[in-house]
Amino acid sequence: MPLLEVNKLSISFMQYVKGSLQEKVTIIDELDFAINEGEIVAVVGASGSGKSLLAHAIMGILPKNVVMSGNISYGGELLNEAKLKRYRGKEIALVPQSVSFLDPLMRVGEQLRTRADGAEQLKERRGLFDRFQLGEHVERLFPFQLSGGMARKVLVSTAAIGRTRLIIADEPTPGMHPGDVAEALGHFKQLAEGGCAVLFITHDIEAALRIADKVAVFYAGTAVEVAPASDFHGNGEQLRHPYSRALWRALPQNGFVPIAGTQPARNSDISGCLFAERCSMATDICEDSRPAARDIRSGMVRCVHAT
Repeated sequence: MPLLEVNKLSISFMQYVKGSLQEKVTIIDELDFAINEGEIVAVVGASGSGKSLLAHAIMGILPKNVVMSGNISYGGELLNEAKLKRYRGKEIALVPQSVSFLDPLMRVGEQLRTRADGAEQLKERRGLFDRFQLGEHVERLFPFQLSGGMARKVLVSTAAIGRTRLIIADEPTPGMHPGDVAEALGHFKQLAEGGCAVLFITHDIEAALRIADKVAVFYAGTAVEVAPASDFHGNGEQLRHPYSRALWRALPQNGFVPIAGTQPARNSDISGCLFAERCSMATDICEDSRPAARDIRSGMVRCVHAT
């Protein structure tokens, strides 16, 4: 049984477009997703594809003007507000994308401690500080006194402790020195080896492939493919979805081939495949309806042409 399971998750925002006229804009559309204990699943995709919104939905920190449907389960139980209060910050931890999540009026050391912490957790966090080459004086600093890389290390340290069962890392490494990136990735790997599930959200496919067991490729608010990390090699011939292959080939070391077109706007009324307008394989059937998720070659794909 997966530790975290997302079923038919849709997230929309109600926004005013003219006077009192409102419009519903769907950002995530019928997303299916799962992660097991001891597993690292990387989520990759272009900006605006819904990666960070997924993290916020799991943590229960979406804004009030959101309309959400579908289910999120944790440990086989529906993750409602009561259970979120029990698990958030304890068993479920977020490494946020923005360093603005740090309280600007509180010293770093105070933000590393929670009511549930004991001497063991405090020792573990200080050990992480040592490994990230953050001296004890950093605990006495305010967030504005930290460099971008230092702030990222602090955010990783707030989540990477032994009692955590699920870590959601939302772009945790930008601004870090390459050596520190390797150190952070190593910590996530160690936590997974100890049984923790890690959801690693990133633009850096190369970094993701260094530690991920699986890679979920997001496009326009849904996962178009979930593949073993080992399938990302060569020309991407083992990948199932044309967008996954195009994304892989767009990397400098893989030919630097650009993807024609742009991701559809969030308020686009598209009944068929969201990638059809940019896909060289598209046929009339791609315009008819949204492709259903299918299990193919130990992976999942939403494409009628995948084999």
